[in-house]
Amino acid sequence: MKIIFAGPSLPDAAALCGPGIDARPPAAHGDVLAAVRAGATAIGIVDGNFEHVAPVWHKEVLHALEAGVAVFGAASMGALRAAECDSFGMIGIGRIYADYASGRRVDDADVALLHGPAELGYPALSLPLVNVEATLERLEALDEGDLSRLRDAARGLFYKDRTWSTILKTADTAEDPVALLQLLHAATVDQKREDALALVSELSGFLPKGPVKCGNWTFRATTLWRTATEQPDT
Repeated sequence: MKIIFAGPSLPDAAALCGPGIDARPPAAHGDVLAAVRAGATAIGIVDGNFEHVAPVWHKEVLHALEAGVAVFGAASMGALRAAECDSFGMIGIGRIYADYASGRRVDDADVALLHGPAELGYPALSLPLVNVEATLERLEALDEGDLSRLRDAARGLFYKDRTWSTILKTADTAEDPVALLQLLHAATVDQKREDALALVSELSGFLPKGPVKCGNWTFRATTLWRTATEQPDT
């Protein structure tokens, strides 16, 4: 059984994954452990909860790897955990993961965004910085000065406030604001979705074929781990 945790980065995950992959909402603390206990052979983490609940625990990823379960990460929380756990065997996928793994990115908030509820398909209400920067990198219609001002403005905004409109209000560009806003909307690159789709492709084709953990390490079931993962009597 393969399981993917996805939400605003890939709201149509269930339709895209097909019957071979169980698409679940963004992962929170305990969800990766639950997936291992449910018999998962491979787990893909795209999105994760972090603001109102505890996020996916690194220890859960290590436990999965020790149990022989392949763990993939991309796009959002998955990219963060993959960059932090790739030396142990977690598999990172995509541009965003590569940026964190290389140290080009260090701020977790670069992938964060404000979005609506799952019932409405996680509609985006703000822009993650990774999408802003991917868009500006591919724009050839603007001069470097305006691109730099737009980048600086985007980086200075709180993730919940970051939209093209607020970026333009903050940046002092030479372009006509109405025309520039139209251009930015039309040219927006969804880097998170691109990376999430790459993870789906990898997960779909994955076949277990040996140990998945890397390095000479052994999972330690610490007192904190045993306390946090103790199953209630039934």
